Amino acid sequence: MQDAEKLTNNDPNADQETLAQARSLAMIHTRTVVGVNALPVIVEVHLANGLPMFSTVGLPEAAVKESKDRVRGAILNSGFEFPAKRITVNLSPADLPKTGSRFDLPIAIGILAASGQVPNKALKEFEFVGELALDGQLRKVAGVLPTALACGGTDRQLIVPTANSEEAALAEQTDSRHASHLLTVCRHLAGQGEMDICLQAKRVPSFADYPDLCDVKGQAQAKRALEIAASGGHSLLFMGPPGAGKSMLASRLPGILPELNTDEALQTAAIQSVANGDFDISNWKQRPFRNPHHSASSVALVGGGSHPRPGEISLAHKGILFLDELTEFSRATLEQLREPLETGKINIARANQSAQYPAEFMLIAACNPCPCGYLNDGTDRCSCSVGKVDNYRAKLSGPMLDRIDMHVHLPRVTTKELQSNDPNVETSEQVKARVVKVRLSQYVRQGKQNSRLEGSMLERQCVLDEATKQFLELAGERLQLSARAYHRILKLARTIADMADVDRIAKVHVSEAIAYRSLDRRV
Repeated sequence: MQDAEKLTNNDPNADQETLAQARSLAMIHTRTVVGVNALPVIVEVHLANGLPMFSTVGLPEAAVKESKDRVRGAILNSGFEFPAKRITVNLSPADLPKTGSRFDLPIAIGILAASGQVPNKALKEFEFVGELALDGQLRKVAGVLPTALACGGTDRQLIVPTANSEEAALAEQTDSRHASHLLTVCRHLAGQGEMDICLQAKRVPSFADYPDLCDVKGQAQAKRALEIAASGGHSLLFMGPPGAGKSMLASRLPGILPELNTDEALQTAAIQSVANGDFDISNWKQRPFRNPHHSASSVALVGGGSHPRPGEISLAHKGILFLDELTEFSRATLEQLREPLETGKINIARANQSAQYPAEFMLIAACNPCPCGYLNDGTDRCSCSVGKVDNYRAKLSGPMLDRIDMHVHLPRVTTKELQSNDPNVETSEQVKARVVKVRLSQYVRQGKQNSRLEGSMLERQCVLDEATKQFLELAGERLQLSARAYHRILKLARTIADMADVDRIAKVHVSEAIAYRSLDRRV
């Protein structure tokens, strides 16, 4: 203490690391995850004389408070001495909530550094995350990828558990090292050994073996609609009797979409990492396909909780959210999709914390046309009245239907179609080649998909001649289209024109786009 006072009195700019050593103080860099952002946290550990105790301050949740028992066991079972002093751990900034077990390793390193058992001098060059077992083993934690991406903007080295090494390696700008035990980290800090560098898996498949579109018998119009949706990123609702192929078609959509680029893959992987920590490196370049059951709660679908977590719409970011049996979902749950469908993100606000998650997904939904399911299937099995059908479809609000670009009715598949074996039917690879070409033209022209056009950019890219304007105006008056439905028709027509490889939207393109708005008309 006298040395510290001497340094302080004689040199106001004294080296902070030397002061920390003299005061039994250690400062360790780490990060906490809020949303998909990894925010910097400094773990300050101070040892003082007095009755032995261990206190953690700085808005720690239960899992962080419990770390004292894990840290004590890990330190003792690794052969170190646990200081019999008053130990105070401060997680700074103090007003930022800290969650999870990721602070075990930085707290343990802080205690060992403050007690002089590991060198304190070079700690500023590292960031640490990891959960400790009682025997000192390092265990996997959630949110390592956002942490690694954020650490890449600094000149510090990131230390992670071995189980997270492949995930951390995806952040190529970050110098990440991994260890399986607390002793390995301490040897690295003492210069007595080198931790292994985090390396990506040697073989990472970039495209899954999705079911092929050629397996679907008949349904030519539905296949056309699926290609349009894939080409422009549009939302789509299939309506048809049981067995018409609604779910079958939806499951084949990922197979005709372009592969994720590296930036998109990192975005989806970061959400998966934050959601549950169960990150699978073999799937990181595959487009998400989420298919929640219709009993899913609002929190499961859009995210939430006391410490906000991502829901299905965020886990489907840059991919597909398939809602089968759409009319069986709670109406209140479906209404919460309205804002994300427009903005591509979800803001979750809670009393003690708020978080924003990306939610730029393609909504593909399926439902029956009426309560019994057999309306307009070519048989006399349906006995539903017009009133029953209206009530059934009223489960989907007007604002929600406005946000779905295409409403496609699937007819019943005949026995003849099921028995057909057309050798010229198109495969998913053939359709995908066209979709990739159309999407590329959109990004070259405007930097985004047609479904994301808005404002002045929408006006510039969707110019109509006078005859087409009049046709669309007449259709809008007869169908009583909302402004949102009008703009979505324009975006859809722009995609149809792109598929035809023409620069200007024509009447035929607008006509086809309007035809897909079948639920804007009464039964």
